[in-house]
Amino acid sequence: MKRCVRNGVLIAAAVPLLALAGAREDYARQWPLNLGRDDAGAYRVVLDDSVYRQIHSAQLRDIDVLDGSGVPVPTAVFTPEQPLARAPQRAQLPWFALPASPSGSSTQGWELVSEIETDGRLRRVEARSTGSDTSKLPQTSLLLDASKLRSPILALELEWAPGAALDAAYTVEGSDNLDQWRTFASSGRLVDLQRGGQRLVQRRIVFDSMGEQARYLRLTPQDPKSAAQISVVTAELATTAASAPLQWRELKGQRVEQRDGSVAFEYRLDGRFPIQQADVALPGNHALEWRLDSRDDAEQGWRPQAGPWMAYQVGGQGKGDRSAARQLGGTTRDRLWRLRANGAVPGEPVLRLGYRPEVVVFLAQGAPPYALVAGSGRAARAESPLAHLIEALRKSRGQDWQPSDASLGASAALAGDAALAAPEPKRDWRSWVLWAVLVVGALLVAGFAFNVLRTSKPPAG
Repeated sequence: MKRCVRNGVLIAAAVPLLALAGAREDYARQWPLNLGRDDAGAYRVVLDDSVYRQIHSAQLRDIDVLDGSGVPVPTAVFTPEQPLARAPQRAQLPWFALPASPSGSSTQGWELVSEIETDGRLRRVEARSTGSDTSKLPQTSLLLDASKLRSPILALELEWAPGAALDAAYTVEGSDNLDQWRTFASSGRLVDLQRGGQRLVQRRIVFDSMGEQARYLRLTPQDPKSAAQISVVTAELATTAASAPLQWRELKGQRVEQRDGSVAFEYRLDGRFPIQQADVALPGNHALEWRLDSRDDAEQGWRPQAGPWMAYQVGGQGKGDRSAARQLGGTTRDRLWRLRANGAVPGEPVLRLGYRPEVVVFLAQGAPPYALVAGSGRAARAESPLAHLIEALRKSRGQDWQPSDASLGASAALAGDAALAAPEPKRDWRSWVLWAVLVVGALLVAGFAFNVLRTSKPPAG
């Protein structure tokens, strides 16, 4: 009896150890984490290309942090800016009223006369009418002076005096010389509605997550008659853009003949990188219009990511000029990419895909040493409230607080490729047993009935 009790105690003690070992064996590789300081409590670590190449999940669910015993600790993945983001910097912008464009007109109907300081600041702006019907246009367009800003603008917030109901959409353009303008991709419209004593107000015009940057901005209402009488314009700035430099993956592709006779170039990305920009590299002078598509596997259809856009390279006079990289509409982690050109391609184009590495933030719970694990077809990181925790700590410790830095050590294999296999479907043994009991019971009843019929005597005549 004592031996049985002792064996039972040993088995019970081994169960947690097996569970902890299993936590690591669910992943392909691990990276030891070197903490910048021992008593920080919360840490952030920048992901490198070796981690992205190992991640299996398109949602980055198979990346986690374990303590020294192999127990997962609260962990979350953030964009490069999030763990470092302080309260957004804001700056009021000088603005000048301009005549609104006539509805449906392809021209502005006026010309801009301006005086500019040596540092780029606008001293005076005058809009002169160039048509007989433009003198009566309402002054509802705005020219914003952003020449003093050194950071991209994430959003514009506009203020106006309460009055009539407002629902106005604006087109936002940018320029560095007041002559050539480009349209910014933006979302949001100005809304000011009241009903039943309640008020609905929307003051922000938001740009994409990378922000926009130009010396001057122009806001034009799509309907000049339903525009706000603006009093203040404030820019919300991207304060940490410089802390996350862009990194590039350069891919060599394969020439593929299309059904319509055209030629495409297909590429495979070697990890779950958060791709945000694209560029095309070719030797020598060239100028081609490109379209870029992507998909995650060969069973899916191609999805457009960029284009058409012109990529060029022109040498001469001791220097070379080339086109800027193309900003994608969002972030994608697709594996397969395709380039198509509108003409003959001189050589084999190299597809350059740009991304900013994300960061993992974790809570130093349990005992060190800590390790980052990644690559699994069966494990998924648990949800954690770290975003709310960071916000709460900034309120109590000040907006300049941030998680302490940690760095990745040399990686080591865990379960390897075996961890990437999908888990076997769980068998519902309880249902199988229940069905087996029912089948056996039905057979017994049928056998009993058959036996009764066989042994029963026919009735007397």
